[in-house]
Amino acid sequence: VQLQASGGGLVQAGGSLRLSCAASGHTFAMGWFRQAPGKEREFVAAVRWSGGSTRYSDSVKGRFTISRDNAENTVYLQMNSLKSEDTAVYYCAADSRPRLGTVRTATDGYDYWGQGTQVTVSS
Repeated sequence: VQLQASGGGLVQAGGSLRLSCAASGHTFAMGWFRQAPGKEREFVAAVRWSGGSTRYSDSVKGRFTISRDNAENTVYLQMNSLKSEDTAVYYCAADSRPRLGTVRTATDGYDYWGQGTQVTVSS
């Protein structure tokens, strides 16, 4: 599975951006992670392809929305009310292994990764 992420950029605090991630094959779930300089990669949001159940980190809940387009095999991350602390390189990831239960939030729960896309929020 190959993942192609796009949509990053520079935005002022309070603004919005939408990230996209196109997958070349079928997966069980897809997620977004981010990594700020000097910090570990952290979970942001994930969605299960079948049923569309979602999960968010507490830091983005209520501001970010993850969605999927089954026909296009694409996942989106709509980011609203952006804050300077959202500045990071954002990575999309895919979990290709069917499983019971909810989507994973740990990086080792995903076996495919896209290239990162930079999101910079200026205050």
